[in-house]
Formats: sequence, C-alpha cells, structure tokens
Amino acid sequence: MDPSSAAWGQPGEFQLAIWSGAEDAHAWAPAGLPPVVEYSVLTDMFGNTSLQPYLHSSYSAGQQQLALCNYDVVDYGAETVPGVVDYFANAQTQDGDQNASVSAEEHSDDEAMSVFEDVAIAFQDEAPMRKLKMHRFPPNIAQALGKSYTVPRVVAIGPYHHGQEHLMAAEKVKQVSAYHCMISNCSVRQMYEAVVPVADDVRALYDKDVMSRIADDDFRPMMFYDACFLVQFMRYMSDEDTCPATLYDFFESHESDVTHDIMLLENQIPWQVVEAVMGFTPVTLESVIGSWKERLVDRVVIRGGPAVELDPSYEPPHLLGFVRFYLARSSKFTEVADKDEKIKALLDSVPKSKIDALSISVSAIELDEMGINLKANQTAGLAEMELTNKGVFAELSMAPLSLDNTRASWHVNMAALELCTTPDFFDREDATYLDSVACSYLLLLCMLVHREEDVHQLRTKRILQGAGLTDKEVLKFFTSIRNSLRAGLCFGEVMVKIEMSRRRRRILIALYWFVNRNWKTIVGIGSAIGAFASILKTLQSLKGPH
Repeated sequence: MDPSSAAWGQPGEFQLAIWSGAEDAHAWAPAGLPPVVEYSVLTDMFGNTSLQPYLHSSYSAGQQQLALCNYDVVDYGAETVPGVVDYFANAQTQDGDQNASVSAEEHSDDEAMSVFEDVAIAFQDEAPMRKLKMHRFPPNIAQALGKSYTVPRVVAIGPYHHGQEHLMAAEKVKQVSAYHCMISNCSVRQMYEAVVPVADDVRALYDKDVMSRIADDDFRPMMFYDACFLVQFMRYMSDEDTCPATLYDFFESHESDVTHDIMLLENQIPWQVVEAVMGFTPVTLESVIGSWKERLVDRVVIRGGPAVELDPSYEPPHLLGFVRFYLARSSKFTEVADKDEKIKALLDSVPKSKIDALSISVSAIELDEMGINLKANQTAGLAEMELTNKGVFAELSMAPLSLDNTRASWHVNMAALELCTTPDFFDREDATYLDSVACSYLLLLCMLVHREEDVHQLRTKRILQGAGLTDKEVLKFFTSIRNSLRAGLCFGEVMVKIEMSRRRRRILIALYWFVNRNWKTIVGIGSAIGAFASILKTLQSLKGPH
C-alpha cells in the first residue's frame, strides 16, 4: 500500500493505515522527510502509553462513533448525578410494585438529602476552578448564532470536537508538527514523557461526561499532538523563517480557518500542555500577540512584530484566554489597578439595573445628534472605551472593528469565555474591568446599532472597517448576540458618562438637535432673509437721491 494514500483513506482508517506495524515510519510525515521512528519501537518504549496516533477508542476501521465528542449529541443524562437519579428511580419502581420487598417509604429523608448534598458539594468544589476549566460554549449564544461560531472548520484541538469526519485531514499535519518539534531539539521519549504528567494533571479540567468516555491512552497523545500543532502554528505567526517549509504551505493556505478554529472556546487545550512542548521548541510569544493584534483590524499582517510586552504574573488557561488577555489591553500594567478603581468608584452610586436600562437608549445616529462624536482609536485595546468632553461637544473613542466571519467568531468566543469564567462582572472584590472587556466592547457596539443606517454611520466614523460583511449582515450579527451578553464594567462606565453628559448639556443638546435636524430649513430661511435684506438695501439706495 502506498503510505501517502493510506494516510488519506477513510477517516476511520487513518490511524490504522499509518501506525500499523506493517507500515513504514515515514508515513507520519510528508514525502521528502526522513523517517522518524518505527511504530514497534514506540510500542516497546511506552507500552500501554504508546505514542500511537490517536482516535477515540470506540473507532474501528471503516466505522466512527462521533457522538462521544460531538457537541450536539453529548449525553448530560443520568451520569451527571447518578445518586439522585438512582434514588428516585428505585422509589418509583417500588411504589408501583406492591410485592416489592422494600417499599419507597423506607428511604429516609436523611438518605435522600445526603445524595443532594454530595451533588451540591461537588458543584461548589468546581467553582474555584472556573477560571481554568475548558468550558463548553454557552447554549444561548450558540442557538442565536449557529455552528459557525462553535464548530471548527479544519482542525480539532482537544476532545470536544475530536474525531469529526471533516477534521480528520489535519491529523497528519499534527504528526508533521510533532516531528518538527523534536527533530533538532530532543528525542521522542523526552518530549512525550514531559507532556504525559501534565496531561494527567489537566484531564479534570474538561467536561466530566465527555472525559468519562475517553481513556488515558487516547487523551495523552491527543494532548501531545495538539500542543505540537499549536506551537508550530504560533511559530508561523511570529516569524515565518522559523516555520518549516512543509508546514508553511499548509498554514498559509488555511490561515483564516486555523485562526478561526484555535480561537473557539470548545477547541482548547490547557496552556500548561503547550508550555511543556515550548520547553523544547521555543516560541516568541511577544511577536505572536503582536501579530494577532494586527489581524484583529483591517491591516496587512507583518509576522514577527510589533512585539507586545508580556505580563509575567498572568497565567492563561489556554490559547484563547492568552490572546483575549492581551487584545483587551494596551495600557501599562501599573495603570490597570488605577483604571479599575476609577471605574468602580464611578459605578458605586449607580444601581446595575439602571445601567442595563440605559443600554437601549442611544444609537450611533442619536449620539451624533447629541453632539457626541465617534472616533476610532487605532492603537487602543478593546478595553479603552472612553467618553471625553471637548468643549460644548464630547467624543466617544474606541478600538475599531474589522468584521468578517472569522473576526466575528474571535470576538464572540472571547465574550463567551468571559461569561463562563466571571459570574458577576460588577463584583467589587473578585472582578476587574479586564474580566468583561469583550462583552463590554460587543455590547457597546450592539447599543450603537439599531438599523442599517447606524451601521453606515459606524463605517463613516471608521469604527467599522473593511468589507467582510454587508451592512445587513453586520446588523443581523449584533441583533443576534445583543440579548446573550452581560454588561461589563467598561460598558457601564461609558453608559453612565453618556447619561451624565446628556443631563449636563440638556439645553445645548436640544439646540444642537434642532439645528442638526433642521439645518436645511434654517439655511433656506437665512438665505431668504439675506435676499430680502439685500432688496431693501437696494430700494433704500434708489430712494436716497430723491
């Protein structure tokens, strides 16, 4: 059998074709690359934890059981709280069977309560892990936007979408990525043994129902290969000269799809696993973030720069969290605490319910009629939404948004991460403004957009840039997510300042609104008065000599 054709056979036959003991090791890399290692050697070296390319243990040649990792069909049934379900199932069975030896009445309240108590304790124990967990996508946003914001296009990262047929082709690219991570840095054994204990530690961060069906021998190589893929793609983003030519072509031709996929909330692996691989294959993370900032707006991307200063105290949960953290901010780290205190001090006297009520009262056109000018701040992070007074007028500045399908997905998934990790954005003790930046940014844009004319106004002000989506598509996007987002601290600050500006300048706003709405009539009347005055002056001059 031709190795290359075997590698790209039926999806369910992929690992068998490549990793069968009868196949040569060169099957796990493209033609032209030297052999890496024989499968039999891997079996002898690692035994039950071999580096066998992974598919779920329920796979067989020619048949796939996709339901185990498919978001739409994951079973959240009895396995979630078996004690509660079993208790009531037994009680109902015994109530209906008069001949049962044990009646339902024999189940005491204490026994029933202990079952619920166990579930409550387990639920409480998960709360401190909220920032680190590999979350599922919030159902309300998924229903509003559809699968394009939740399902990867070309590559599965982690277990939630692993094994889906349309993603199988990228498995070979993961193997090539692993090969290039090791070829000049370490042995297979060294890198794999560095990943395995980390993978075991982070396993509990995933959804328990999904992980109950995935064995360690499937999960460990999954983490290994996925981390190698991410490391090589980040090297491609930071500096194309460090990316192997065999991978460069794939990344270049699939860049939009890969960047879409690795920013999905349900398509993540813990950052500790990525760091384990980066210990052997370094990545210039400052350049990666700089490159990602360029991609967020409508600019020509220059790989390798500009570099962004990293915060050594920040420990990201995964790649999505890592990127979100640095896209959100552009201030110096020492200024973050000061800004947080200023925002909270402003909002302390304003009930959150009033902030929510304000959010429906202003559109982009209405802001213009109030004398508040919109300005795109090209160097700002997402958090830098600021209303400043400019004499009798005011200016609302914010980072511009270049909206196409991929960038829209980035923003939505960053917002979804915030919704999952921070229960109360206004919690003075446990939340900062950085915890709700993506939600605040999107919600502010949702507030500004009520109709297609508002979208056009945002384009005129350069807040919306690029031609990725039509005005109608942009309007549909914002109206779809409006009710799924929660107001954050930055959004609250802007809304309170708009209301304060409205009240302080009420007479000026009314005058400006009248002039703005009736300027053609005013100009016409002024011209008529001027013409009439000119006629009178002419008549007066003719009358003068007599």
